[in-house]
Amino acid sequence: MPSLPANGLEIGYDVLGAGPPMVLLHGATSSGREDWAAQVPLFARAFQLFLPDARGHATTRWDAADGWRFDWLVDDLDAFVDALGLDSFHLVGFSLGAHTALAYATRRPERIRTLILGGISTQREPRTSVVRRLLDPARIDREDPTWAAELAARHDPVQGEGAWRRLLPAIAADVANQPVPGPRDLRRVEVPALVAIGDRDPFVPIDHAWGLQRQLPDGRLFVAPDCPHEVMVRRAGLFNEACAGFLRSAAAQPRHAGRRIAHAPASSAHAAPADAPADAPTVDTATAE
Repeated sequence: MPSLPANGLEIGYDVLGAGPPMVLLHGATSSGREDWAAQVPLFARAFQLFLPDARGHATTRWDAADGWRFDWLVDDLDAFVDALGLDSFHLVGFSLGAHTALAYATRRPERIRTLILGGISTQREPRTSVVRRLLDPARIDREDPTWAAELAARHDPVQGEGAWRRLLPAIAADVANQPVPGPRDLRRVEVPALVAIGDRDPFVPIDHAWGLQRQLPDGRLFVAPDCPHEVMVRRAGLFNEACAGFLRSAAAQPRHAGRRIAHAPASSAHAAPADAPADAPTVDTATAE
């Protein structure tokens, strides 16, 4: 797995596919290759995908004992795309990664081609309360030892033994104090944007997602039925289909009319992701460069 120096870190990342650049940001406690496993086989046919690991996660070494701030993740993303030489790119994020993506889009909207946000709210509650309970290492040890073992396997090889036990409380504490974008910030994001959510997401009530979509100048909303927080994992086929339709629609808009359209190869345009459910809808992916 390659890495590159950016913002004082060695950021580990995966790169796959060919075409217009797309950066995908994972959620808290996870990694790029895990969160986006069901999207990579499909999207890599039309894009060059970059999947960085956030600081303190998986392959990007950082000890949360040295501090943890959400705005550092935004700085990390800015330095990462600079190091890659990406002047503009499509940006996708889930949960913590979606908050990073949205904050970056309000800061540098001129660099974003399209924006896809999964499992995100600009309201502090119930997100803060759910995160505080969920990311408690003592509770995880007591009630979910399988997840504790997964966290250790994901993070310990690079971060060191037990580093996740410092990371999770640091993230939870920061969530309670993160700045939230207001209407003026959101109006700056004048690019096609898709807000995706599961209808049973404990972090994000549907009306919060709807409110965010309404405040984005070119926002759309996708609600996956019978789905918890991990919308791109639990409803991979529906999520991929919604993203493909959104990207096709964005490509057809007048401001994108002069840009070349990249289509999935005809021989594989109707293949579902390898680890999507057997009955997942098939998708024909297209996007603007």
